[in-house]
Amino acid sequence: MPVLLYYLSLPFIYLVSLLPFPLLYLLSDTVYLLLYYVLGYRKKVVTENLRNAFPGKSETEIKQTGKAFYRYLCDLFLETFKTLTISRRSMVKHCSFHPDTVALFSKLAAEGKSAILVMGHKGNWEWAGNTFSILCSQQLYVIYHPLANPHFNQLVYKMRTRFGTKLIAMQDTFRDMVAHRNEVNATAFIADQTPQPQNAHWMNFLHQDTPVFKGTEKIAQKMNCPVVYVTVQRVKRGYYTVMARLLFSTPKATQDGEITTAHTQQLEEDIIAQPATWLWSHRRWKHKRTQSTVPAI
Repeated sequence: MPVLLYYLSLPFIYLVSLLPFPLLYLLSDTVYLLLYYVLGYRKKVVTENLRNAFPGKSETEIKQTGKAFYRYLCDLFLETFKTLTISRRSMVKHCSFHPDTVALFSKLAAEGKSAILVMGHKGNWEWAGNTFSILCSQQLYVIYHPLANPHFNQLVYKMRTRFGTKLIAMQDTFRDMVAHRNEVNATAFIADQTPQPQNAHWMNFLHQDTPVFKGTEKIAQKMNCPVVYVTVQRVKRGYYTVMARLLFSTPKATQDGEITTAHTQQLEEDIIAQPATWLWSHRRWKHKRTQSTVPAI
Protein backbone atom coordinates (compact mmCIF):
# COMPACT_ATOMS: atom_id res chain seq x y z
CA MET A 1 0.00 0.00 0.00
CA PRO A 2 2.77 2.60 0.79
CA VAL A 3 4.42 1.82 -2.56
CA LEU A 4 1.10 2.17 -4.41
CA LEU A 5 0.37 5.48 -2.65
CA TYR A 6 3.79 6.80 -3.63
CA TYR A 7 3.47 5.97 -7.32
CA LEU A 8 -0.08 7.32 -7.47
CA SER A 9 1.05 10.58 -5.82
CA LEU A 10 4.25 11.08 -7.80
CA PRO A 11 2.71 12.41 -11.08
CA PHE A 12 0.59 14.89 -9.11
CA ILE A 13 3.61 16.06 -7.10
CA TYR A 14 5.65 16.68 -10.24
CA LEU A 15 2.71 18.40 -11.90
CA VAL A 16 2.44 20.77 -8.94
CA SER A 17 6.17 21.45 -9.05
CA LEU A 18 5.91 22.48 -12.72
CA LEU A 19 3.04 24.93 -12.20
CA PRO A 20 3.82 28.62 -12.75
CA PHE A 21 3.74 30.48 -9.44
CA PRO A 22 0.35 32.19 -10.05
CA LEU A 23 -1.29 28.80 -10.65
CA LEU A 24 0.60 27.28 -7.71
CA TYR A 25 -0.88 29.86 -5.35
CA LEU A 26 -4.33 29.52 -6.90
CA LEU A 27 -4.11 25.83 -6.03
CA SER A 28 -2.87 26.78 -2.55
CA ASP A 29 -5.97 28.95 -2.03
CA THR A 30 -8.13 25.93 -2.87
CA VAL A 31 -6.18 23.69 -0.50
CA TYR A 32 -6.57 26.34 2.22
CA LEU A 33 -10.37 26.29 1.90
CA LEU A 34 -10.36 22.51 2.18
CA LEU A 35 -7.86 22.37 5.04
CA TYR A 36 -9.37 25.16 7.16
CA TYR A 37 -13.09 25.06 6.51
CA VAL A 38 -13.73 21.41 5.57
CA LEU A 39 -11.11 19.29 7.33
CA GLY A 40 -10.35 21.68 10.15
CA TYR A 41 -6.80 20.30 10.34
CA ARG A 42 -5.52 20.70 13.92
CA LYS A 43 -7.58 23.86 14.44
CA LYS A 44 -7.91 23.21 18.16
CA VAL A 45 -4.14 22.80 18.50
CA VAL A 46 -3.43 25.96 16.49
CA THR A 47 -6.00 28.05 18.37
CA GLU A 48 -4.83 26.86 21.79
CA ASN A 49 -1.18 27.51 20.89
CA LEU A 50 -1.97 31.01 19.68
CA ARG A 51 -4.10 31.86 22.73
CA ASN A 52 -1.38 30.74 25.12
CA ALA A 53 1.41 32.42 23.17
CA PHE A 54 -0.43 35.73 22.81
CA PRO A 55 -2.57 36.21 25.93
CA GLY A 56 -3.02 39.89 25.13
CA LYS A 57 -4.64 39.27 21.74
CA SER A 58 -8.41 39.32 21.32
CA GLU A 59 -10.30 36.32 19.95
CA THR A 60 -10.72 38.20 16.67
CA GLU A 61 -6.95 38.70 16.42
CA ILE A 62 -6.31 35.05 17.30
CA LYS A 63 -8.69 33.94 14.55
CA GLN A 64 -7.08 36.29 12.01
CA THR A 65 -3.60 35.04 12.86
CA GLY A 66 -4.83 31.45 12.68
CA LYS A 67 -6.25 31.96 9.20
CA ALA A 68 -3.05 33.67 8.06
CA PHE A 69 -1.08 30.71 9.39
CA TYR A 70 -3.18 28.19 7.43
CA ARG A 71 -2.69 30.20 4.24
CA TYR A 72 1.06 30.21 4.87
CA LEU A 73 1.03 26.47 5.66
CA CYS A 74 -0.65 25.64 2.35
CA ASP A 75 1.81 27.84 0.47
CA LEU A 76 4.72 26.18 2.27
CA PHE A 77 3.45 22.71 1.43
CA LEU A 78 3.20 23.43 -2.30
CA GLU A 79 6.40 25.52 -2.37
CA THR A 80 8.23 22.47 -1.06
CA PHE A 81 7.09 20.47 -4.10
CA LYS A 82 8.30 23.33 -6.31
CA THR A 83 11.83 22.51 -5.13
CA LEU A 84 11.82 19.43 -7.38
CA THR A 85 12.04 21.45 -10.60
CA ILE A 86 12.82 25.08 -9.71
CA SER A 87 15.90 26.59 -11.38
CA ARG A 88 18.85 28.04 -9.48
CA ARG A 89 18.03 31.53 -10.71
CA SER A 90 14.41 31.28 -9.62
CA MET A 91 15.41 29.75 -6.27
CA VAL A 92 17.67 32.67 -5.41
CA LYS A 93 15.04 35.14 -6.64
CA HIS A 94 12.30 33.70 -4.42
CA CYS A 95 14.50 33.06 -1.38
CA SER A 96 17.25 35.67 -1.23
CA PHE A 97 20.00 36.17 1.32
CA HIS A 98 20.46 39.57 2.95
CA PRO A 99 23.85 41.05 1.91
CA ASP A 100 25.02 41.07 5.54
CA THR A 101 24.24 37.35 5.75
CA VAL A 102 26.29 36.57 2.64
CA ALA A 103 29.12 38.67 4.08
CA LEU A 104 28.99 36.79 7.41
CA PHE A 105 29.29 33.37 5.78
CA SER A 106 31.99 34.61 3.40
CA LYS A 107 33.98 35.88 6.39
CA LEU A 108 33.66 32.58 8.26
CA ALA A 109 34.71 30.65 5.16
CA ALA A 110 37.72 32.94 4.61
CA GLU A 111 38.76 32.30 8.21
CA GLY A 112 38.47 28.54 7.65
CA LYS A 113 35.74 28.24 10.29
CA SER A 114 32.87 25.79 10.11
CA ALA A 115 29.59 26.94 11.62
CA ILE A 116 26.59 25.53 13.43
CA LEU A 117 23.37 27.06 12.14
CA VAL A 118 20.35 27.09 14.42
CA MET A 119 16.87 28.02 13.27
CA GLY A 120 13.18 27.29 13.79
CA HIS A 121 10.26 26.06 11.69
CA LYS A 122 9.61 29.58 10.45
CA GLY A 123 9.32 30.87 6.90
CA ASN A 124 10.38 28.48 4.18
CA TRP A 125 13.30 26.71 5.82
CA GLU A 126 13.48 24.23 2.91
CA TRP A 127 14.12 26.99 0.39
CA ALA A 128 16.64 28.63 2.73
CA GLY A 129 18.80 25.51 2.67
CA ASN A 130 18.76 25.36 -1.12
CA THR A 131 19.71 29.02 -1.48
CA PHE A 132 22.54 28.60 1.01
CA SER A 133 24.02 25.82 -1.10
CA ILE A 134 23.80 28.02 -4.21
CA LEU A 135 25.26 31.21 -2.72
CA CYS A 136 27.68 30.10 0.02
CA SER A 137 31.00 28.30 -0.32
CA GLN A 138 30.56 26.11 2.76
CA GLN A 139 29.26 22.59 2.31
CA LEU A 140 25.84 22.62 3.98
CA TYR A 141 24.71 19.65 6.07
CA VAL A 142 21.14 19.54 7.35
CA ILE A 143 20.10 17.39 10.27
CA TYR A 144 16.90 15.54 9.41
CA HIS A 145 14.62 12.81 10.67
CA PRO A 146 14.15 10.16 7.94
CA LEU A 147 10.55 9.42 6.97
CA ALA A 148 9.10 5.99 7.71
CA ASN A 149 8.05 5.51 4.08
CA PRO A 150 11.34 4.89 2.18
CA HIS A 151 9.89 6.04 -1.14
CA PHE A 152 8.68 9.42 0.14
CA ASN A 153 11.89 9.71 2.15
CA GLN A 154 13.89 9.38 -1.07
CA LEU A 155 11.72 12.03 -2.72
CA VAL A 156 12.27 14.47 0.15
CA TYR A 157 15.98 13.64 0.05
CA LYS A 158 16.03 14.58 -3.64
CA MET A 159 14.25 17.88 -2.94
CA ARG A 160 16.73 18.86 -0.26
CA THR A 161 19.92 17.87 -2.05
CA ARG A 162 19.32 19.16 -5.62
CA PHE A 163 21.65 22.13 -5.19
CA GLY A 164 24.39 20.42 -3.21
CA THR A 165 23.06 20.24 0.32
CA LYS A 166 23.86 17.00 2.15
CA LEU A 167 21.72 15.40 4.84
CA ILE A 168 22.68 13.83 8.16
CA ALA A 169 20.23 11.50 9.89
CA MET A 170 19.49 12.76 13.39
CA GLN A 171 20.93 9.69 15.12
CA ASP A 172 24.24 10.13 13.25
CA THR A 173 24.69 13.85 13.94
CA PHE A 174 27.77 14.01 16.16
CA ARG A 175 29.55 11.09 14.49
CA ASP A 176 29.17 12.61 11.03
CA MET A 177 30.17 16.08 12.20
CA VAL A 178 33.37 14.66 13.66
CA ALA A 179 34.03 12.83 10.38
CA HIS A 180 33.68 16.14 8.48
CA ARG A 181 35.64 18.28 10.95
CA ASN A 182 38.52 18.89 8.51
CA GLU A 183 36.35 20.59 5.89
CA VAL A 184 34.86 24.09 6.09
CA ASN A 185 31.15 23.48 6.36
CA ALA A 186 27.90 24.55 7.98
CA THR A 187 25.55 22.20 9.82
CA ALA A 188 21.94 23.29 10.22
CA PHE A 189 19.82 22.36 13.23
CA ILE A 190 16.09 23.10 13.46
CA ALA A 191 15.92 23.42 17.22
CA ASP A 192 12.29 24.19 18.05
CA GLN A 193 10.99 20.63 18.19
CA THR A 194 9.82 18.95 21.39
CA PRO A 195 12.34 16.95 23.43
CA GLN A 196 11.59 14.59 26.27
CA PRO A 197 11.11 16.62 29.50
CA GLN A 198 13.89 14.90 31.45
CA ASN A 199 16.50 15.72 28.79
CA ALA A 200 15.44 19.29 28.08
CA HIS A 201 16.52 22.78 28.98
CA TRP A 202 13.41 24.44 30.41
CA MET A 203 12.68 28.12 29.87
CA ASN A 204 9.91 30.61 29.26
CA PHE A 205 9.06 30.75 25.55
CA LEU A 206 6.00 32.58 24.22
CA HIS A 207 4.57 32.93 27.75
CA GLN A 208 4.82 29.19 28.44
CA ASP A 209 7.14 26.88 30.35
CA THR A 210 8.86 25.14 27.44
CA PRO A 211 11.35 22.27 27.02
CA VAL A 212 14.11 23.00 24.50
CA PHE A 213 16.62 20.58 22.95
CA LYS A 214 20.07 20.84 24.51
CA GLY A 215 21.73 18.79 21.78
CA THR A 216 22.59 21.76 19.55
CA GLU A 217 24.34 23.51 22.43
CA LYS A 218 26.22 20.40 23.56
CA ILE A 219 27.49 19.67 20.05
CA ALA A 220 28.49 23.30 19.53
CA GLN A 221 30.50 23.24 22.75
CA LYS A 222 32.24 19.98 21.82
CA MET A 223 33.03 21.06 18.25
CA ASN A 224 33.66 24.69 19.29
CA CYS A 225 32.21 25.93 16.00
CA PRO A 226 30.71 29.44 15.81
CA VAL A 227 26.95 29.38 16.42
CA VAL A 228 24.91 31.35 13.89
CA TYR A 229 21.20 32.03 14.31
CA VAL A 230 19.29 31.99 11.00
CA THR A 231 15.83 33.39 10.40
CA VAL A 232 13.65 33.26 7.28
CA GLN A 233 11.41 36.30 6.89
CA ARG A 234 8.48 36.26 4.49
CA VAL A 235 8.63 39.42 2.36
CA LYS A 236 5.45 38.71 0.41
CA ARG A 237 3.74 35.67 -0.99
CA GLY A 238 6.34 33.45 -2.63
CA TYR A 239 9.31 35.57 -1.56
CA TYR A 240 11.55 35.18 1.48
CA THR A 241 14.71 36.81 2.83
CA VAL A 242 17.22 34.90 4.93
CA MET A 243 19.10 36.75 7.66
CA ALA A 244 21.79 35.43 9.97
CA ARG A 245 23.42 36.65 13.15
CA LEU A 246 26.56 35.36 14.88
CA LEU A 247 25.56 34.38 18.42
CA PHE A 248 28.75 32.81 19.79
CA SER A 249 32.20 32.65 18.22
CA THR A 250 33.65 30.39 20.95
CA PRO A 251 30.93 28.04 22.24
CA LYS A 252 33.25 26.12 24.58
CA ALA A 253 33.53 29.28 26.69
CA THR A 254 29.77 29.51 27.29
CA GLN A 255 27.85 28.52 30.40
CA ASP A 256 25.33 25.69 30.55
CA GLY A 257 22.10 26.78 28.86
CA GLU A 258 23.53 30.03 27.49
CA ILE A 259 23.46 29.02 23.82
CA THR A 260 20.06 27.35 24.10
CA THR A 261 18.54 30.38 25.80
CA ALA A 262 20.03 32.81 23.26
CA HIS A 263 18.77 31.11 20.11
CA THR A 264 15.36 30.37 21.62
CA GLN A 265 14.89 33.99 22.67
CA GLN A 266 15.91 35.13 19.19
CA LEU A 267 13.32 32.81 17.65
CA GLU A 268 10.67 34.14 20.02
CA GLU A 269 11.37 37.70 18.87
CA ASP A 270 11.03 36.66 15.24
CA ILE A 271 7.76 34.82 15.86
CA ILE A 272 6.28 37.82 17.66
CA ALA A 273 7.32 40.06 14.75
CA GLN A 274 5.78 37.71 12.12
CA PRO A 275 3.51 35.24 13.91
CA ALA A 276 1.69 33.67 10.95
CA THR A 277 4.86 32.07 9.55
CA TRP A 278 5.73 29.71 12.40
CA LEU A 279 4.50 26.10 12.63
CA TRP A 280 1.60 26.54 15.07
CA SER A 281 0.09 23.15 14.15
CA HIS A 282 2.98 21.43 15.95
CA ARG A 283 2.12 20.19 19.45
CA ARG A 284 5.03 22.14 20.88
CA TRP A 285 3.78 22.17 24.48
CA LYS A 286 2.55 18.60 24.86
CA HIS A 287 5.01 17.93 27.70
CA LYS A 288 4.85 19.49 31.15
CA ARG A 289 7.71 19.88 33.55
CA THR A 290 7.78 17.02 36.05
CA GLN A 291 9.03 17.20 39.62
CA SER A 292 12.34 15.65 38.59
CA THR A 293 12.95 18.46 36.06
CA VAL A 294 12.17 21.29 38.50
CA PRO A 295 15.46 22.83 39.70
CA ALA A 296 16.13 22.61 43.43
CA ILE A 297 15.85 25.84 45.40
